[in-house]
Amino acid sequence: MSQLLTIARNTLVESLRQPVVILLILLSGVFQVFNTWTTGYAMGYDESAEVKGDDKLMLDVGMATVFVLGMLMAAFIATAAVSREIENKTVLTVVSKPVSRVTLILGKYLGVAGSLSVAVLTMLIFLMMGVRHGVMSTAADVLDAPILCFGLGAVFISLVIGAWGNFYYGWSFGQTAAVLMLPLTLLAYVGALMFTKEWKPQPIWTDFKPQITLACSLLLLAILVMSSVATAASTRLGQVMTIVVCSGVFVASLLSNHFVGRYAYSNQPIGQIASIKIENPLRPGFDGAGDEAFVTLKQPPLSPVKPGSSFYFGPNPSGFDLAVEPFPAIEEVPSAYESLLQPGMPSRLVVTSAIAANLTVKQVGASPMAMRTLPVEGDFVFLQPTKRHNAALAVWSAFPNLHFFYLIDAVTQNQRIPLEYAFMAIGYSVLQIGAMLGLAVALFQTRDVG
Repeated sequence: MSQLLTIARNTLVESLRQPVVILLILLSGVFQVFNTWTTGYAMGYDESAEVKGDDKLMLDVGMATVFVLGMLMAAFIATAAVSREIENKTVLTVVSKPVSRVTLILGKYLGVAGSLSVAVLTMLIFLMMGVRHGVMSTAADVLDAPILCFGLGAVFISLVIGAWGNFYYGWSFGQTAAVLMLPLTLLAYVGALMFTKEWKPQPIWTDFKPQITLACSLLLLAILVMSSVATAASTRLGQVMTIVVCSGVFVASLLSNHFVGRYAYSNQPIGQIASIKIENPLRPGFDGAGDEAFVTLKQPPLSPVKPGSSFYFGPNPSGFDLAVEPFPAIEEVPSAYESLLQPGMPSRLVVTSAIAANLTVKQVGASPMAMRTLPVEGDFVFLQPTKRHNAALAVWSAFPNLHFFYLIDAVTQNQRIPLEYAFMAIGYSVLQIGAMLGLAVALFQTRDVG
């Protein structure tokens, strides 16, 4: 453990000293300033969301900016930490001692991840400042004085102290400025939240955006996943090819849903539930024989629904994780419901009446059915079970999917991000990072560094 922490600490210091780190941090801040001037062209918005009007476009562009700059920084830092040391033979001073290559790779990654966290968190604070400031849609819009005063002051103080320490004490300018900028910009943002644009005191939570903060936190996980990809690539490739590989994985991860993911599960929804009323006066639920529900879809199905059709529902339009279990082949059906069944009917829930967007659904099983959740507004309705394609599912699951961390649509469409989803995203990132570091160790074990 002491060897691992020593390597991680040295890598962290060396990574923060890379000029590209402070350069991309400042570039991100400049881009966020320009975003408040140039993104005033929103075509539609939801007034109830945490961002509305033109601010929606600014948040979208701002998060994409942090995403891309973070990916580039991960490639540059990982290359400097691993590939360049191999090329310069400096790694021989480590592997020639009783230090395993596994410890070396893990320590390098921890150092790279630490430096990336410092840089990306600063970028995300710049983004949160831009969200608080808002887009300058017209010349009459008022500048956010606390954000400008505190934000520019924090950046200025960091740069001045970095320059002063470099001149008088020989400190690394980039490292000093980057390390100071994170706490100072955080204090600046918190201080700005305590005032309105006109310097009137207000509660700190008035302008705080919890959903945007959570979405930004998950974006950091995506960049840490990309840093593990860069670490694995840099064990065998140089700087240019590492950046090429990271760019390819970055683009492919954003396109994997379209090219692979949509083939993993196949089903076609007939509509989305607008409202539902369950008729069961004796007990709550919708799992007993004879239980009935009246479902109204948001719009009539494109093709007519025949009485006797199976009824499935779930939260995903792809049909993944349906809440209705298949009909057991050995179960007897009460005689009162035999007339409802169609040949090969696989579901316990059956449509007994379908008029335009209004459906009547009945539970026809003889015993209580296992249902993970009750149908609710927003669920998608299907007439057949979902088919799973294992080959596509395997490829889709193994390849990093950064869509899981990029939640801009949820924020701008006023869809709350559950904490359960955040924990699932953390678990997914840990698994992906572990897989990539395993690949990095395998590639580095046989690498000739002599």
